[in-house]
Amino acid sequence: MTANQTLILNVDDNDGARYAKTRILQSAGFRVMEAANGTDALAMVREEDPALVLLDVKLPDINGIEVCRRIKSDPDTNCVLVLQTSAALTGRADKIRGLEGGADNYLAAPIEADELVANVNALLRMRQTQDDLRESEERFRQLTDNIEDVFWMFSAPDGVLAYVSPAYAKIWGRSTESLRRNHLSWLDGVHPDDRARLQGRWAALATEPHYEDEFRVVLADGATRWVRDRLFAVRNARGEVYRVARVTSDISARKEMEALLRAADANKNQFLATLAHELRNPLSPIRNAAALLGVTGANAAERQNRAREVILRQVDHLAHLVDDLLDVARISEGKIVLRREEVNLGAVIAQAIETAGPLIAAREHHLEISQPERQVWVAGDPVRLAQSMGNLLHNAAKFTPKGGRIRLAVTLDGETVRIAVIDNGIGIAEDNLPRIFGMFAQAAVPPDRAPEGLGIGLSLVSRLLEMHGGQLHAESPGIGMGSTFTVELPVLRVTGAEESASAPEESTGIAGGLRVLLVDDNIDAMEMMGFLLAEMGHEAWTTHDATQIVPLALQHRPQVIVLDIGLPGADGYELARMLKAHPELKHIRLVAHTGYGSPEDRRKAQEAGFDAHLVKPAELEDLEKALRG
Repeated sequence: MTANQTLILNVDDNDGARYAKTRILQSAGFRVMEAANGTDALAMVREEDPALVLLDVKLPDINGIEVCRRIKSDPDTNCVLVLQTSAALTGRADKIRGLEGGADNYLAAPIEADELVANVNALLRMRQTQDDLRESEERFRQLTDNIEDVFWMFSAPDGVLAYVSPAYAKIWGRSTESLRRNHLSWLDGVHPDDRARLQGRWAALATEPHYEDEFRVVLADGATRWVRDRLFAVRNARGEVYRVARVTSDISARKEMEALLRAADANKNQFLATLAHELRNPLSPIRNAAALLGVTGANAAERQNRAREVILRQVDHLAHLVDDLLDVARISEGKIVLRREEVNLGAVIAQAIETAGPLIAAREHHLEISQPERQVWVAGDPVRLAQSMGNLLHNAAKFTPKGGRIRLAVTLDGETVRIAVIDNGIGIAEDNLPRIFGMFAQAAVPPDRAPEGLGIGLSLVSRLLEMHGGQLHAESPGIGMGSTFTVELPVLRVTGAEESASAPEESTGIAGGLRVLLVDDNIDAMEMMGFLLAEMGHEAWTTHDATQIVPLALQHRPQVIVLDIGLPGADGYELARMLKAHPELKHIRLVAHTGYGSPEDRRKAQEAGFDAHLVKPAELEDLEKALRG
């Protein structure tokens, strides 16, 4: 603060003395205001906020000592410096009374000009120092009050608490008031396994006023929190440690992440080892079979045929592994979309048995099926449901020694249907049951079976069933005593036994094919696609008239509609929106068939409700994929 910026209030009832002091101060570069009595002086101090009041003790209304006391007792003015002067009260007792009244200094008249200016400058320097200290303390307080870490200050070497930031209450779950009452009470919150170590560090504070440690804090509700604790020595000008500063940070999130990373690393290593094993298993027979394809001589044709069979079988196995991996990735990223429709559970189970049948037969298992007489219908994706049931049957066959028994039992319980797959195989240990649905979890296999699979099948089934609103449970009495996997699904409806003959056809179409309605104004192209679909095992109906789509769909109940977007007099996108809004047709899969294949065209088709987009002329493989999804 420079003299040009400094405002001084000169208070004296003697006009001559007041004038003389004002001239001295102005000559020294100060701005000066004047007051002739205590009442005006108090008002001007509140309104003008001077840096210093040059205050005569003897005033006509209020004596200077009382004026000083009021200035110093008011929180809004107590930082104003007061330099008292007196021409009459010049004794030692007068000076003491003035200083005890709050004055920052006391001068007795007569006062020389240089003495007055020197005292004023000395007091202003003191105020500047105090202001700087106060500002520093305020910055420190704001910083420590708002950081998430706990900041502590202790005296050394006795370790008495001097300061703790508000974050202590959040991290320790205890009040700062309790800590101030007992500066070692923070140790009560330290985990018992870590407390002795911290007590030892604190006991050695006099000789080792620094450390860095990590320990646990136990909250009042029993929850545990990890913290990182750092202690630093604070030294005075002589290099002596007179305080210790301490910073405590919550590192619980970091510790949790480290644990997750360790678990992920262990899972990764286990998965890579399993994947390498699973890939090598089919690659070995494929390599040997490929070598046999070039043999000549007697029985060459038979050996080549066997080699081709091995290659096809092992490639199918590799494709199954890849499909499982892709399915898990899609579920994890939320990219699997269920093609929901009314599904006959009997048809789903029949398809699952067909899928797992070869392994069950090869293992010489006895399979028993128990289903209710009535037909049970659920809402879901028939392909994914059959995949889930087939996986459970496949697991039962794989983990049951040759000649074992497998039972599939379907029971109704109100609005829930339960499908239990029960085997008398190797069973599951009790401690393994909670983790059996975890990713890459592997169970031991019977002695007559080599390990196979990536350990993702049950996890995949569990997630698919959850997407259907169902659940998967596992039970086992123990090792060697078999296991039971139970699927629970919400029932959509139950129909009589007389519908059983037609139900599978409703769900699967002719020979496992699909029911397809073709809509295209190019009659030749439409007829050729109809013939092609028939060759592929599907049943197709055709129309080139957009007005016939709804009547034909209601009559034949197709599972898929292949719709040309560019129909004359009709907008294919609007037709798609209309079909998706129809209460009886909204579950039908829609495939756009068009000559436009830009990303914008695909986006518009997706927004209109199409489930797939085919560009003319469509490849046979692309057509099959679009139909089935």
